Amino acid sequence: MTYADFFYEIKGKFMGADVSDIHEHLAYQFNIEDEEAGGSFYVEVKDGVLYVEPYEYYDRDAMFTCKPEVLEKIASGELDPIMAFTLQKLKVEGNIDKALRLKEIIETKTKEKKKGKKK
Repeated sequence: MTYADFFYEIKGKFMGADVSDIHEHLAYQFNIEDEEAGGSFYVEVKDGVLYVEPYEYYDRDAMFTCKPEVLEKIASGELDPIMAFTLQKLKVEGNIDKALRLKEIIETKTKEKKKGKKK
């Protein structure tokens, strides 16, 4: 899988998260460690809108580093990001309080998914 393939797959997992209640600015950079799918991208919440773009974000609140399969599990709600950090599968640098808000973003996405299945 190439970086572009991986990025668009992950972007799809993040997009659709309801961040309208988040009025704080959050900016995360993800560094993916992989020979083929490796690269960087960012996830930003600004004015209640979610952005996911394939660029580095230098004025970030936190930076996450992991392998692609770890991020896939985190983004789809299969692996708790705190547990991934505890198991040393996810490295975190920066503002830990803001880094913990990533879980909130992912949970809004997985709640939306579950609502869609019930309909």
